[in-house]
Amino acid sequence: MLSERLKSIVKMVDKCYKIIDVGTDHAYVPIFLIKNKICQEALASDINKGPLKKAKKNIDIENLNDYIECRLGGGLSVVKPCEVDVAVIAGMGGNLIRDIIENDIDVFKELDYAVLQPVQNVDILRKYLYDSGFNILDEEICKEEEKYYEIIKVKYDEKYRRMESIYYEISEILINKKNPLIYEYMKFKLDKYRKIYNNLSQDTENSRKRKKEINYKICALRELIKWNLR
Repeated sequence: MLSERLKSIVKMVDKCYKIIDVGTDHAYVPIFLIKNKICQEALASDINKGPLKKAKKNIDIENLNDYIECRLGGGLSVVKPCEVDVAVIAGMGGNLIRDIIENDIDVFKELDYAVLQPVQNVDILRKYLYDSGFNILDEEICKEEEKYYEIIKVKYDEKYRRMESIYYEISEILINKKNPLIYEYMKFKLDKYRKIYNNLSQDTENSRKRKKEINYKICALRELIKWNLR
Protein backbone atom coordinates (compact mmCIF):
# COMPACT_ATOMS: atom_id res chain seq x y z
CA MET A 1 0.00 0.00 0.00
CA LEU A 2 1.33 3.43 -0.96
CA SER A 3 2.11 6.05 1.66
CA GLU A 4 0.39 9.47 1.46
CA ARG A 5 3.56 10.90 -0.07
CA LEU A 6 3.71 8.28 -2.82
CA LYS A 7 -0.04 8.55 -3.46
CA SER A 8 0.42 12.27 -4.09
CA ILE A 9 3.29 11.57 -6.47
CA VAL A 10 1.47 8.98 -8.60
CA LYS A 11 -1.58 11.27 -8.86
CA MET A 12 0.62 13.73 -10.74
CA VAL A 13 1.46 11.17 -13.43
CA ASP A 14 -0.73 11.18 -16.55
CA LYS A 15 -1.06 8.19 -18.86
CA CYS A 16 2.15 7.68 -20.79
CA TYR A 17 4.14 4.97 -22.51
CA LYS A 18 7.39 4.75 -20.49
CA ILE A 19 8.53 6.26 -17.21
CA ILE A 20 11.69 6.24 -15.13
CA ASP A 21 11.60 6.32 -11.33
CA VAL A 22 14.94 7.77 -10.20
CA GLY A 23 16.02 6.63 -6.74
CA THR A 24 13.33 3.96 -6.87
CA ASP A 25 14.11 2.31 -3.52
CA HIS A 26 11.41 -0.43 -3.29
CA ALA A 27 9.97 0.27 -6.79
CA TYR A 28 6.55 1.02 -5.31
CA VAL A 29 5.90 3.86 -7.77
CA PRO A 30 6.61 1.99 -11.03
CA ILE A 31 4.77 -1.09 -9.74
CA PHE A 32 1.68 1.00 -8.99
CA LEU A 33 1.83 2.81 -12.34
CA ILE A 34 2.12 -0.44 -14.31
CA LYS A 35 -0.56 -2.29 -12.34
CA ASN A 36 -2.97 0.61 -12.78
CA LYS A 37 -2.18 0.91 -16.50
CA ILE A 38 -0.99 4.49 -16.15
CA CYS A 39 2.15 3.58 -18.08
CA GLN A 40 3.01 0.57 -20.22
CA GLU A 41 6.69 0.22 -19.37
CA ALA A 42 8.94 1.52 -16.61
CA LEU A 43 12.55 1.81 -15.55
CA ALA A 44 13.42 1.60 -11.85
CA SER A 45 16.85 3.10 -11.20
CA ASP A 46 18.99 3.62 -8.12
CA ILE A 47 22.59 4.60 -7.50
CA ASN A 48 22.95 1.92 -4.80
CA LYS A 49 22.81 -1.86 -5.20
CA GLY A 50 20.88 -2.46 -1.94
CA PRO A 51 17.71 -0.55 -2.86
CA LEU A 52 17.81 -1.93 -6.39
CA LYS A 53 17.92 -5.46 -4.98
CA LYS A 54 14.77 -4.69 -2.95
CA ALA A 55 13.15 -3.23 -6.06
CA LYS A 56 13.91 -6.37 -8.10
CA LYS A 57 12.46 -8.56 -5.35
CA ASN A 58 9.20 -6.57 -5.29
CA ILE A 59 8.98 -6.60 -9.08
CA ASP A 60 9.45 -10.40 -9.02
CA ILE A 61 6.70 -10.79 -6.41
CA GLU A 62 4.30 -8.80 -8.60
CA ASN A 63 5.40 -10.75 -11.70
CA LEU A 64 6.17 -7.54 -13.58
CA ASN A 65 9.63 -8.34 -14.94
CA ASP A 66 8.37 -7.99 -18.50
CA TYR A 67 7.25 -4.43 -17.80
CA ILE A 68 9.76 -2.95 -15.33
CA GLU A 69 13.51 -2.94 -15.92
CA CYS A 70 15.98 -2.15 -13.14
CA ARG A 71 19.10 -0.10 -13.88
CA LEU A 72 22.00 0.73 -11.56
CA GLY A 73 23.26 4.30 -11.80
CA GLY A 74 22.85 7.87 -10.69
CA GLY A 75 20.12 10.24 -11.78
CA LEU A 76 19.17 10.28 -15.45
CA SER A 77 22.56 8.94 -16.56
CA VAL A 78 21.00 5.49 -17.08
CA VAL A 79 18.76 6.67 -19.95
CA LYS A 80 19.25 8.29 -23.35
CA PRO A 81 17.30 11.29 -24.66
CA CYS A 82 13.77 10.29 -25.74
CA GLU A 83 14.08 6.79 -24.18
CA VAL A 84 11.40 7.64 -21.60
CA ASP A 85 8.45 10.05 -21.67
CA VAL A 86 8.27 10.94 -17.98
CA ALA A 87 10.62 10.98 -14.99
CA VAL A 88 9.80 10.76 -11.30
CA ILE A 89 12.62 12.08 -9.10
CA ALA A 90 11.53 11.84 -5.48
CA GLY A 91 12.72 11.41 -1.92
CA MET A 92 15.96 13.42 -2.10
CA GLY A 93 17.10 16.98 -1.42
CA GLY A 94 16.29 19.89 -3.71
CA ASN A 95 19.99 20.52 -4.36
CA LEU A 96 20.49 16.94 -5.50
CA ILE A 97 17.42 17.01 -7.76
CA ARG A 98 18.74 20.23 -9.31
CA ASP A 99 22.12 18.56 -9.91
CA ILE A 100 20.46 15.48 -11.45
CA ILE A 101 18.63 17.72 -13.92
CA GLU A 102 21.76 19.73 -14.74
CA ASN A 103 24.01 16.68 -15.15
CA ASP A 104 21.74 15.19 -17.84
CA ILE A 105 19.91 18.24 -19.12
CA ASP A 106 19.80 16.81 -22.67
CA VAL A 107 17.70 13.91 -21.34
CA PHE A 108 15.52 16.17 -19.20
CA LYS A 109 14.73 18.55 -22.06
CA GLU A 110 13.18 15.71 -24.08
CA LEU A 111 10.79 14.57 -21.34
CA ASP A 112 7.08 15.31 -21.67
CA TYR A 113 7.34 16.36 -18.02
CA ALA A 114 8.87 15.31 -14.71
CA VAL A 115 7.42 14.90 -11.24
CA LEU A 116 9.84 16.14 -8.58
CA GLN A 117 9.46 15.63 -4.83
CA PRO A 118 12.24 17.22 -2.78
CA VAL A 119 12.40 16.38 0.91
CA GLN A 120 14.29 19.59 1.74
CA ASN A 121 15.55 22.80 0.11
CA VAL A 122 12.39 23.13 -1.98
CA ASP A 123 13.05 26.86 -2.33
CA ILE A 124 16.45 26.24 -3.94
CA LEU A 125 14.94 23.80 -6.43
CA ARG A 126 11.97 26.03 -7.27
CA LYS A 127 14.26 29.07 -7.80
CA TYR A 128 16.46 27.01 -10.11
CA LEU A 129 13.44 25.86 -12.13
CA TYR A 130 11.99 29.34 -12.55
CA ASP A 131 15.38 30.90 -13.33
CA SER A 132 16.51 28.23 -15.81
CA GLY A 133 13.69 28.03 -18.36
CA PHE A 134 11.30 25.50 -16.87
CA ASN A 135 7.53 25.65 -16.82
CA ILE A 136 6.00 24.50 -13.52
CA LEU A 137 2.81 22.84 -14.74
CA ASP A 138 1.29 21.99 -11.39
CA GLU A 139 2.09 21.50 -7.72
CA GLU A 140 0.67 19.55 -4.80
CA ILE A 141 1.40 19.24 -1.11
CA CYS A 142 0.68 16.43 1.34
CA LYS A 143 1.32 15.69 4.98
CA GLU A 144 2.64 12.39 6.28
CA GLU A 145 3.73 11.68 9.86
CA GLU A 146 3.69 15.42 10.68
CA LYS A 147 5.97 16.24 7.72
CA TYR A 148 4.99 18.30 4.68
CA TYR A 149 5.97 17.17 1.20
CA GLU A 150 5.73 19.34 -1.90
CA ILE A 151 5.40 17.78 -5.36
CA ILE A 152 6.28 19.75 -8.49
CA LYS A 153 5.26 18.82 -12.05
CA VAL A 154 7.59 20.52 -14.49
CA LYS A 155 8.56 20.71 -18.16
CA TYR A 156 11.47 22.42 -19.87
CA ASP A 157 10.35 25.23 -22.18
CA GLU A 158 13.20 27.80 -22.25
CA LYS A 159 11.14 30.63 -20.74
CA TYR A 160 12.64 32.69 -17.94
CA ARG A 161 10.12 33.61 -15.26
CA ARG A 162 10.93 36.28 -12.72
CA MET A 163 9.19 35.63 -9.39
CA GLU A 164 8.99 37.34 -6.04
CA SER A 165 11.45 35.40 -3.90
CA ILE A 166 8.76 34.39 -1.38
CA TYR A 167 7.22 32.23 -4.11
CA TYR A 168 10.35 30.09 -4.14
CA GLU A 169 9.55 29.39 -0.50
CA ILE A 170 5.76 28.96 -0.85
CA SER A 171 4.15 27.76 -4.07
CA GLU A 172 2.14 30.46 -5.83
CA ILE A 173 0.30 27.67 -7.65
CA LEU A 174 -0.85 26.07 -4.38
CA ILE A 175 -1.95 29.44 -3.02
CA ASN A 176 -3.98 30.19 -6.16
CA LYS A 177 -5.50 26.70 -6.07
CA LYS A 178 -6.45 27.32 -2.43
CA ASN A 179 -5.01 23.95 -1.53
CA PRO A 180 -6.51 22.84 1.81
CA LEU A 181 -3.05 22.40 3.38
CA ILE A 182 -1.46 25.64 2.19
CA TYR A 183 -2.65 27.87 5.05
CA GLU A 184 -1.46 25.35 7.62
CA TYR A 185 1.86 25.02 5.78
CA MET A 186 2.39 28.79 5.66
CA LYS A 187 1.77 29.01 9.41
CA PHE A 188 4.28 26.19 9.92
CA LYS A 189 6.87 28.09 7.86
CA LEU A 190 6.14 31.35 9.69
CA ASP A 191 6.65 29.71 13.10
CA LYS A 192 9.88 28.13 11.88
CA TYR A 193 11.34 31.44 10.69
CA ARG A 194 10.28 33.27 13.85
CA LYS A 195 12.23 30.74 15.92
CA ILE A 196 15.28 31.07 13.64
CA TYR A 197 15.09 34.87 13.85
CA ASN A 198 14.86 34.85 17.65
CA ASN A 199 17.86 32.55 17.92
CA LEU A 200 20.06 34.80 15.77
CA SER A 201 21.37 36.87 18.66
CA GLN A 202 25.02 37.16 17.63
CA ASP A 203 25.75 40.74 16.55
CA THR A 204 27.93 40.07 13.51
CA GLU A 205 27.68 41.19 9.90
CA ASN A 206 26.60 37.69 8.81
CA SER A 207 24.03 37.53 11.59
CA ARG A 208 22.57 40.92 10.63
CA LYS A 209 22.40 39.88 6.99
CA ARG A 210 20.71 36.61 7.91
CA LYS A 211 18.24 38.43 10.17
CA LYS A 212 17.32 40.76 7.32
CA GLU A 213 16.65 37.79 5.02
CA ILE A 214 14.57 35.98 7.64
CA ASN A 215 12.63 39.14 8.48
CA TYR A 216 11.67 39.53 4.81
CA LYS A 217 10.33 35.98 4.79
CA ILE A 218 8.38 36.56 8.03
CA CYS A 219 6.76 39.73 6.69
CA ALA A 220 5.99 38.17 3.30
CA LEU A 221 4.46 35.07 4.91
CA ARG A 222 2.27 37.23 7.16
CA GLU A 223 0.93 39.03 4.09
CA LEU A 224 0.31 35.78 2.24
CA ILE A 225 -1.56 34.34 5.23
CA LYS A 226 -3.74 37.48 5.44
CA TRP A 227 -4.42 37.26 1.70
CA ASN A 228 -5.28 33.58 1.98
CA LEU A 229 -7.83 34.29 4.73
CA ARG A 230 -9.85 36.72 2.57
